[in-house]
Amino acid sequence: MIARRSRLRPGFTLIELLVVIAIIAVLIALLLPAVQAAREAARRSQCVNNLMQIGLAIKHYESSHEVLPPGTVNPTGPIANRPSGYHMSWIVQILPFLEQRSAYRHIDFARGAYDPANSTVRSTQISTLLCPSEPNFGGAGAPAPVNYAAVHHDTEAPIDTTNHGSFFLNSAVRYEEIEDGASYTLFVGEFIPDRTGNLGWISGTNSTLRNAGTAPNAGRVPRLGLPIGPEPDPEEEGDPADPADPAKPKAAPKEEKPDPVGGFSSRHPGGANFLFGDGSVRFMKSTVSPSVYQRLANRNDGQLISADQF
Repeated sequence: MIARRSRLRPGFTLIELLVVIAIIAVLIALLLPAVQAAREAARRSQCVNNLMQIGLAIKHYESSHEVLPPGTVNPTGPIANRPSGYHMSWIVQILPFLEQRSAYRHIDFARGAYDPANSTVRSTQISTLLCPSEPNFGGAGAPAPVNYAAVHHDTEAPIDTTNHGSFFLNSAVRYEEIEDGASYTLFVGEFIPDRTGNLGWISGTNSTLRNAGTAPNAGRVPRLGLPIGPEPDPEEEGDPADPADPAKPKAAPKEEKPDPVGGFSSRHPGGANFLFGDGSVRFMKSTVSPSVYQRLANRNDGQLISADQF
């Protein structure tokens, strides 16, 4: 009987294993940016779709009322970026045309945006109003955030009745009043909401209105709205009483400068998506000429703009 001779199977050496691991690591490093770019492209595409849906809703509102929705509704102006006032936003007006009739019916229009009667609907998140690139934030009872704001003015200025945009305080702009042409007029753009001063989509403040005072993604506004809470007591404002004479009345409250409104921004690198008055959505680069950008935000400045300038 012949005994079989055992054969030793050759294995991988340590150097060979290290080389294979290094090759796999290089392939992963090359693949990850491509995957991330594909994901960002998908998110950006969804963002464009959201703006197109908003554009259709604005068009349907205009067809029903023959005017664009008011940027914000309030008895007086300018608008302070604080939870005090009626402040019903333009988004509130187009809810029925965004397939949000239930949310629209739950709003008590006899009360303001920050009234407890509207607290439930105020905290209701609407997916069409959120860019997929924006990280989730908020919470139970907190105002539902929004990533899209309408253009109220071409430069940094308070939200008021004299703004040059298409959506401002108690506005009722007709398409024929957009003399520069709807295809050359910005309606709505992206912005990154402030997490500490977010007043939500119901609020007609800088939470839903912005201007072209700064280039897209040029920076965040330094001072935004305050968290929702009790309004300050006017008697508690101003200088404290003189300790040497407690009977001496307090000084009159100091007049504050209007809150800055701020510009547009996005999580997309290089710029932000914008909805034009003709319903088209285009990506506005951060390097756009400031003068061109401001002309696009002004509904009737009368200046010529070439299509290749933006």
